Amino acid sequence: MGKLNPAQVRNLTAPGRYMDGDGLMLEVKPSGSKSWVVRLQAGGRRRDYGLGSLKDIGLSDARDLARDYRRKLRLGLDPIAARCTVSITPTFAEAAATVHEEHKRGWRNGKHGAQWLSTLKTYAFPAIGKLAVDAVSTGQVRDLLADIWLTKPETARRVRQRIGTVMDYAHGKGWRDPFVMSAVSKALPKQPRKSGRFEALPYADVPAFVAKLRERASVGRLALEALILAAARSGEIRLARWSEIDMDKATWTVPAERMKAGKTHIVPLSDAALSVFKRAAEFRTGGSDLVFPGMKRGRPLSDMTLLKILRDMKVDATVHGFRSSFRDWCAEETSFSGEVAEAALAHAIPNKVEAAYRRTDFFEKRRKLMDSWAAFCSASSATVVKLISA
Repeated sequence: MGKLNPAQVRNLTAPGRYMDGDGLMLEVKPSGSKSWVVRLQAGGRRRDYGLGSLKDIGLSDARDLARDYRRKLRLGLDPIAARCTVSITPTFAEAAATVHEEHKRGWRNGKHGAQWLSTLKTYAFPAIGKLAVDAVSTGQVRDLLADIWLTKPETARRVRQRIGTVMDYAHGKGWRDPFVMSAVSKALPKQPRKSGRFEALPYADVPAFVAKLRERASVGRLALEALILAAARSGEIRLARWSEIDMDKATWTVPAERMKAGKTHIVPLSDAALSVFKRAAEFRTGGSDLVFPGMKRGRPLSDMTLLKILRDMKVDATVHGFRSSFRDWCAEETSFSGEVAEAALAHAIPNKVEAAYRRTDFFEKRRKLMDSWAAFCSASSATVVKLISA
């Protein structure tokens, strides 16, 4: 039984050390601050260990800590080192920030990295951000998702996936028991089915659109024309750099880190595509290697710039949809094989065995294909639907 009691601990004011027993003492300093110290002996040497301030540790907790220190010494452990290894369970928000920091280096898309944490801040943190990650329940996650599950289905699915990633990480770190996300999913209503396909301009309308696009010159319009002629993705074209363009060989080498499949992609450039890059050189700014620079110095065009061009031209399609237009044209109007068309789009081969044995990227055939596509896009005699000008 200790000598001190809570009232004494509270009322002691004179500087000094007041013994409780078994080496535990309360130290009152001249400043009036109070802290706990335990005096223990190990290896024939006496040592005082600070346990913490009275503001943070009460009498009962100080006795428990002192008891724990004595036990560790009996086991031959350093109680200070052992105490430092005790992990404090973080909040969900803290765990999410840690996951984001560790994982973002492996993400090729910087936009995805920025959105990953922002969606959690918007939709998850208000409900569970301040909770210890081991205290978050399936019911709480279900309820926060239910608020947007039917009104913002795609966002809700992303939030669910990202919460699951944080929970799996927390389990891997030993912060909590496994989190059963399937229970959350089963407790939510069924979302309405959606095609999932990008809205595409019918390929027969592409020549008229390209002709309209060429009526005015801007960095955004040139970028969109290059995207169409190269059948490229938005991020690939917006971040294109002059160091990737070889005018003599008529190629554009897109580095692996900017490709969805994670492999370097060499695009054969048609004469029409080369013409676009030559016109883009007129907009080149000093100190920047970007082919299509944005309004802010050193920054690329935003994805919204390309989409705005479509909206201004009253075209009900997406930027990514032009890849679908190209693929439909390949299938309907040419005799090029599906493998060549898929290689032009830099699609990954779904069959792992086939992918392991394929040693060609059909480069020469792709060059002929892209020349044919450019000729089609530039044809004035194509049967097209009249488009409203921007």
